[in-house]
Amino acid sequence: MTKLLEKAFKKASKLPEVDQNTLAKWLLDELEADRDWEKKFAESEDILEMLANEALQAHRKGKTKDLDLRRL
Repeated sequence: MTKLLEKAFKKASKLPEVDQNTLAKWLLDELEADRDWEKKFAESEDILEMLANEALQAHRKGKTKDLDLRRL
């Protein structure tokens, strides 16, 4: 465990039990969401590559426009 994480846990351990549980649930949910995102991203590599190639092809054919930030 890193020193920073150890410090965070030490401070969290001084919180009331309900706050500790809230923090623990949030952290566990975040870790699970990160795992889910990584899995979905890894599974979609082929699709993302295909979409990127289509976008580059459209750009080369002059079918794209420069982004005008003032019109957003």
